[in-house]
Amino acid sequence: MTTVFIDGAAGTTGLEIRERLAGHAGLTLVALEGDKRKDPKARREALNDADVVILCLPDDAAREAVALIDNPKVKVIDASTAHRTAAGWTYGFAELDPGQRAAIAASKRVSNPGCYPTGFLALMRPLTRAGLIPEGFPVTVNAVSGYSGGGKAMIAEFEDEASPHFSTEVFRTYGLTLQHKHVGEMQIHAHLTHPPIFAPSVGRFYRGMLVETPLNLWALKGHPSVHDVHQVLAKAYCREPLVEVASLEDGHTSLDAEILKGSDRLKLFVFGNEQRGQARLIAALDNLGKGAGGAAVQNLNLLTGRPETEGLVL
Repeated sequence: MTTVFIDGAAGTTGLEIRERLAGHAGLTLVALEGDKRKDPKARREALNDADVVILCLPDDAAREAVALIDNPKVKVIDASTAHRTAAGWTYGFAELDPGQRAAIAASKRVSNPGCYPTGFLALMRPLTRAGLIPEGFPVTVNAVSGYSGGGKAMIAEFEDEASPHFSTEVFRTYGLTLQHKHVGEMQIHAHLTHPPIFAPSVGRFYRGMLVETPLNLWALKGHPSVHDVHQVLAKAYCREPLVEVASLEDGHTSLDAEILKGSDRLKLFVFGNEQRGQARLIAALDNLGKGAGGAAVQNLNLLTGRPETEGLVL
């Protein structure tokens, strides 16, 4: 029996994880209720008594929680941004590179990827690894997410008319300072020399997201075709249970950001115009699924030797 403690279980991601683990065989789920959630002694004990700790906390609180763990046997999955590029932590995107899955399974410190980086890296990393996109190439990422990605505060903005920050916005672009906290994670794990230009946005829908990287193929060495790009992605994920690459004959003329809501899968699309030498690479996922709670459960399964997709919504 594996004991799992979720620190921050009442948050949006924590609730998603609890839901997936509710029928998870062989796991005992520990959660501090009521006043115990704010009791330092009870929290320290829970952090050190569990086999696996999942942190669903703001960055500073996640760092504090890690500092409280002195039991060397405890394994940690951190869903915050705090450790995604930190030394000594394994990046928890199993499909990122050959060997990544094994590295996660052997690790005691795993950082859950961000939702936007999950879509971007799924598109970009196979292309930089294959040499199709040089590491120094300028890259742009455009994305839209459901408002649940901003946690309880943003959910209240869009749903609670009594909130002082209630908004009637249909679509909001943000990150206009080009300093979004996901950029470093995207650059490092995609093996890019320069940070990508990241243009995130949020729409008036609860969950789901699209992440897009447009490419001028004529600017790349060798002028790869749309088919070449698609072939690299299809080969990279041909045996992955949670990642699907749509065929070039898929037939979509538009994409809905909610196409994979409620799922822990990721679907990649390649659209292009061979005559113009241009392509649009798009990843569709649920920001609370493969972009958060689903990824954490996938990593938990790898850490504990369980079937990788156990408890996930396929």
